[in-house]
Amino acid sequence: MEQFFLLIFLALGGSAVAGSVKVINQGNEALVERLGSYNKKLEPGLNFVLPFLDKIVYQQTIREKVLDIPPQKCITRDNVGIEVDAVVYWRIVDMEKACYKVENLQLAMTNLVLTQIRSEMGQLELDETFTARSQINELLLRDLDIATDPWGVKVTRVELRDLIPSQAVRESMEMQMSAERRRRAAILNSEGEREAAVNSARGKAEAQILDAEARQKSVILNAEAEQKAIILKAQAERQQQVLKAQAIAESAEIIAQKINTNANASKALEVLFALGYLDMGATIGKSGSSKVMFMDPRTIPATFEGIRSIVSDTQTDSNSLFTKPISDVNGQ
Repeated sequence: MEQFFLLIFLALGGSAVAGSVKVINQGNEALVERLGSYNKKLEPGLNFVLPFLDKIVYQQTIREKVLDIPPQKCITRDNVGIEVDAVVYWRIVDMEKACYKVENLQLAMTNLVLTQIRSEMGQLELDETFTARSQINELLLRDLDIATDPWGVKVTRVELRDLIPSQAVRESMEMQMSAERRRRAAILNSEGEREAAVNSARGKAEAQILDAEARQKSVILNAEAEQKAIILKAQAERQQQVLKAQAIAESAEIIAQKINTNANASKALEVLFALGYLDMGATIGKSGSSKVMFMDPRTIPATFEGIRSIVSDTQTDSNSLFTKPISDVNGQ
């Protein structure tokens, strides 16, 4: 009988010792109540409690968790129905508040998120809900973080996942987008045609400018060439006239030496100048730039008369030289 009581005592002692040792995993925390009131919080690792007096009443992870919000119908400011669902990332920062401030933490957070989403969607029009998603996420994060702070919860991120309007709204949006795409295509087509026309006109203008510049350069070059030709021709004629004048002067000097008289030399020089004058008239008459030449006809007989008199006088003098006696010639 004693052995039986001893075995019972040992069994009760062993169970008590085993019940006093509690192991909490990493990332979790536990709350302990003693005789129905809060006593302490158990940290990760090995912990000891009083058997039959202490009891673990709440144990949760302090790691970040994901709360999936089911789709719900919302009404926008322009009275358009839309279904919205979201994802909320949160974690417990105060285990005591999470246990004693709210009865069902996850259910309370789900309802709170649904209410906040309806409130935010009711302040926006349909088009704004698609373009301002990041702003809506920031507003929901701020409001939920403030609302869940008394529960010992930290909301780290809120993301709207799907925004699904009604079937009628989707059809009207598709028609609107189709019309918008057609309008953009028409605008792009017209802009392309305009650019093509502008480029074509610009190319024609540049071609005309280049053609005009080429013609201008050609005219300038032709004028310069004609000017140079005229200058060269005038220089050649002037040199030819100079040479003729020199030849006339040399011929007059030779005739004067042969005649040996100043009077006859003067007449010969007049004859030579008369010949040069006639030659100059013939040259001017052949020129393409000269059309009319005026000459005194009275000078032509006088010129020939002078030539004839000089020739006759020259012949007479030469004959007298041959007919005079040799003594007279020597006597001179």
